[in-house]
Amino acid sequence: MSTYPSSTVAVIFVSERTLEDDEGYGEAADAMVALAKQQPGYLGVDSARGDDRIGITVSYWADDTSAKAWRDNAEHAAIRDAGRGRWYRWYDLHVASVTRSYDWVKS
Repeated sequence: MSTYPSSTVAVIFVSERTLEDDEGYGEAADAMVALAKQQPGYLGVDSARGDDRIGITVSYWADDTSAKAWRDNAEHAAIRDAGRGRWYRWYDLHVASVTRSYDWVKS
C-alpha cells in the first residue's frame, strides 16, 4: 500500500476488455507497467479487473508534466493504438490531482 503527496497526479483508466487475445493483452500490460516504472516522475500503479471484463487502472505521477510525458511516450502510444484496435471495447480516461492520501493495513 502507498500514500502519495498532495502534488500527485492520478491518471484513472477505466475500460472494458474484449474477448480477443488475452495472452497478448497480458504481455502488453506487463510491459507497460515495466516501462512506466522507468519514466521520470512515476510513483506507482493500482489495477483491478472484474469478471465482467471492466477494469480500473490508476497510475500516479509526481506532476502533470510527468503524466503527459507518459501519455506521449512512443512505446506507450503504440500499445495504446493496439488496445483500441484489439483489446478494448471502450475506455474512459480521467486525470485528477490527489489532495489527500491514506492507507490502512489490518494487523
